[in-house]
Amino acid sequence: MHSTLRTVVLFGTLILLFMFIGYVIGYFFMADPLYGMFFFLGLAALMNLIAYFFSSSIVLRSYRAKIVTQNEAPRLHKVVSSICLKSDLPMPRMAIVPSQTPNAFATGRNKKNAVVAVTEGILTLLDDDELEGVLAHEMAHVRNRDILVMSAAATIAGAIGFAASSARWSLFLGNSRNNGNALILLLVAITVPIAALLVQLAISRNREYEADYEGATMIQRPLSLARALQKLEQANRNNPMRRGNPASASLFIVNPFRGAGVISLFMTHPPIESRVRRLRALAEQTGQLR
Repeated sequence: MHSTLRTVVLFGTLILLFMFIGYVIGYFFMADPLYGMFFFLGLAALMNLIAYFFSSSIVLRSYRAKIVTQNEAPRLHKVVSSICLKSDLPMPRMAIVPSQTPNAFATGRNKKNAVVAVTEGILTLLDDDELEGVLAHEMAHVRNRDILVMSAAATIAGAIGFAASSARWSLFLGNSRNNGNALILLLVAITVPIAALLVQLAISRNREYEADYEGATMIQRPLSLARALQKLEQANRNNPMRRGNPASASLFIVNPFRGAGVISLFMTHPPIESRVRRLRALAEQTGQLR
C-alpha cells in the first residue's frame, strides 16, 4: 500500500510538472496560458495512446526478440507456468532475445497481452531457482501493470522535454511576447525537464523494489532472487548490452547498458546492494531462508 501510494504521488507530481510547463509556455507564447496547458496535455494523451497499443511490439522488435513455444523453450515455459499457478496469473507469451548479456524484461499493456522476454545469456548463467526468482519479479510487474505505468511516465517526461525544447527554441528565435521575463522562461525550460526526469526515475526505482518484494513472495524464496540479482549485476557490468535504446533500460531487471557505477540519483534501478539487503531482510522476517 505504501509503495502504491508513493507511485501515485510521484505520478501526480509528474502530471503537475507537465501542466506547469504548459501553462508557462501558454503565458509567454499564446493568447491564454490555459491554451498551452491543455495543448500539451492533449499531446501527452495522444502519445500515451500510441504507447499503450504499440510499445510492446516496438520494444520486442528493437531487441530482435523471438516469441518461443513450449517445444522451443521447455525450461522457460516450465518455470513461468509454475509461477503463474502460484500467483493465479494467465500464462504470458515467452520470448528470447539473441544476446549473451544476461537479463530479462516484461512488456505488454495488460495481463492478457503480456510478454516476458529473457536473453540467451540469462538461461546459461542462472540455475532454475534463480531463474524462477527473476521471472517471478517480471510477473509481478505484469500483475501490477507496471509496464503501463512506466510507459505513461516515460511518455509524459518525454513530452515535458519536447515542450521545454520548444520553449527554448522560441525564446532563441525571439517569439516570446514578454522579453522582460525571458530569463524566467529559460530557467523553467531547463529545470522542469530535469525535475521530470528525476520523478520518472523515482517511479521506476519504486516499482523495482515492489516487484522484488512481490516476486520473492510469489515463490517464497527471497534469497534465490537476491543471488540472481548479484550475478546479473556483475555480468552486466562486465558485458553491457551493445544493442538497444538506453531509454528502455527501466524495462530490464537490471540496467543492461552501463559497465560502471552511476550516480544513484540518475539510475533507472535501485542499487543492487539495497535490493539484496531488502530481500535478505524479507527472508529473515518470513523464515524463507532459500
